[in-house]
Amino acid sequence: MSQENNYRVKYQTIEIGTLDIHLKTLKDKQQFFDKDDIAQKLGISSAQWPIFGILWEAGEVLANLMLTYEIEGKRILELGCGLALASMVLNLRGANITATDYHPEVASFLKYNSLLNSKKNIPYFQASWDDKVSIVEKFDVIIGSDVLYERTHVNLLSSFIELYANKKCEIIIIDPARGNHNAFCRKMDTFGFSSRNEKPITDYLPKAFKGKVLYLNR
Repeated sequence: MSQENNYRVKYQTIEIGTLDIHLKTLKDKQQFFDKDDIAQKLGISSAQWPIFGILWEAGEVLANLMLTYEIEGKRILELGCGLALASMVLNLRGANITATDYHPEVASFLKYNSLLNSKKNIPYFQASWDDKVSIVEKFDVIIGSDVLYERTHVNLLSSFIELYANKKCEIIIIDPARGNHNAFCRKMDTFGFSSRNEKPITDYLPKAFKGKVLYLNR
């Protein structure tokens, strides 16, 4: 473990299939450092601040799905990426992957971790789900993990996805049973997306995963 910018970090190696993904993460959920109140001005509280830098089970599930996902000819976006474990897997596989998040610390962690695992940096842009104008071009596949953790995120997330989704697009979201996925799927239906969900096989986790994989297609 080490000290950086008045918060503590640790280094982990995560096995995703036959891949070893090396990550710098926050030491725990008690870490906090908001120089010049940058995060606060973005509406990120001290309680929310460390969420980006913790490895969550839903992120591992998404990364394992991306290990065998068909990537040929697809432009992929990981939204609310946090530590971007799934993006690391896709990057190692040579996918056309871009990551996005709102947290001001994500960019530096992503650059460090992507170069720790590959010589190829992962393109990144910072964006709010409130944005009304897209920053980059649209995507064929949009992925995310545990991005429906509040009821208010249903409308925000669906509008953000529509902003960046191609006319033909697949959405893959890992939802750890927070209870908001039905409302989200109904909202996405208004944008022309059909939906289904599956229980993932997660024998690589130390305990059973209670959530589902949401698949949406248009």
